[in-house]
Amino acid sequence: MTSDSPLNDRLDDDDYPAYTMGRAAEMLGTTPAFLRAIGEARLITPLRSEGGHRRYSRYQLRIAARARELVDKGTPIEAACRIVILEDQLEEAQRINAEPPRFRRRDSLRSTTWQRG
Repeated sequence: MTSDSPLNDRLDDDDYPAYTMGRAAEMLGTTPAFLRAIGEARLITPLRSEGGHRRYSRYQLRIAARARELVDKGTPIEAACRIVILEDQLEEAQRINAEPPRFRRRDSLRSTTWQRG
């Protein structure tokens, strides 16, 4: 297998849905019910396999882990999900603001129109 094979590309891809619900729950030290609950709260939306089973990416597992931290500290699940969403939006805004102005998008959250600074 070469380092530029499609398999390596998928393994390096944070968004590739590589983990089943059972494996994801095990990795997070939680239950499938917790993953379903944060899905219902629209924190993450797992992709589905051809058989209809939920599949999670590494990025989604990091988001779920943060929500679990908050829930473990006593935060209600809906509030934890909202906090994680706001943290993620803040991180994205800070990343965009750190970009050189000539490459900054006009309204990064709603548009893909680029502007010169």
